[in-house]
Amino acid sequence: MTLDEVTDDLIGFFRDPAILIGIPLALLGAVFMSFGAQYQHRGVTKVERLSGSSGKAGLSGRQLLSLLKRPSWVAGTGMLGLAIICQLSALAFAPLIIVQPIGAISLVITTLLNSRVTGIKPTGRSVMAIIACVGGIFIFVTIAAFFATENPVTPRETIVILSLLGIVLLALGGLWLWLRKRGQALFYIVASGMIYGFVATLAKVVIERIKANDFDWLTILCIVALLAAVAIGAYFVQTAYAVGPPDLVIAGLTVVDPIVAVLIGLTVLQEAANAPPWAFVGFGIAGIIAVFGVITLARFHPQVLFDSQELPIQRGSTPPPTPGPEGDH
Repeated sequence: MTLDEVTDDLIGFFRDPAILIGIPLALLGAVFMSFGAQYQHRGVTKVERLSGSSGKAGLSGRQLLSLLKRPSWVAGTGMLGLAIICQLSALAFAPLIIVQPIGAISLVITTLLNSRVTGIKPTGRSVMAIIACVGGIFIFVTIAAFFATENPVTPRETIVILSLLGIVLLALGGLWLWLRKRGQALFYIVASGMIYGFVATLAKVVIERIKANDFDWLTILCIVALLAAVAIGAYFVQTAYAVGPPDLVIAGLTVVDPIVAVLIGLTVLQEAANAPPWAFVGFGIAGIIAVFGVITLARFHPQVLFDSQELPIQRGSTPPPTPGPEGDH
């Protein structure tokens, strides 16, 4: 075979070196996401204390407006905005199945950030979980970088994604009406993770259709659906901050969001259609390792940090131990 024939048979970053640009952009987005989540959580808990009302059943309109007055929440929102810009930029260079798993790094950064803030060193199990999380992500992204391909998004694939999003939103809306009075943190975390998985997918669809000069009514419908999903997902995330600590919220998002996005990328967008069978085995093993790390970290590390009396950041429903000035800390 000639060199040109070998090159034509190669896929992944061999055929499209721009894929490697998307990886550092996704990593930078994970950093902004970690800091943004931490600061938004502070703002939500402060608003709960000032209003004297828990947000477990869903933040009220008055509480949502009060968030705009909290410097910590505004700063966190700005950082999350930068995270979104980085992620969208990464999606412009790399396939969805590469960009989304990297977001799980934000859980590791959040854990180390809390350790730095509180002075509490991670436990042995936390360190093992961090290694498993990073190792699983590294294996997954490495395999995907070799075999992932970008394909034009067809109208049929776009309609399938929009239909799936509609079904998911209807199901989550029904569950929210049923569970909202119970203040279930797991529901809000899983719901926001599922929605954000579709947000990332729709963002990728819009980017690819614009790159292909397919800016038609279907693209506009995708943008409208994306904005609606962002708003609904953001509401669930802010309510999750009122129920649980940021570590737990980030842990759930970094498990559910990539799973949803990767499943859509593999099944609907066919981003690994040319990958050999062993690559899918590698995807499965790497995914299990990363999920094990995230679950282990969420199970043990947040309990040490957020249930400790030494921690200065309190849960939203917990009143402050002593009265004092009401400033952001």
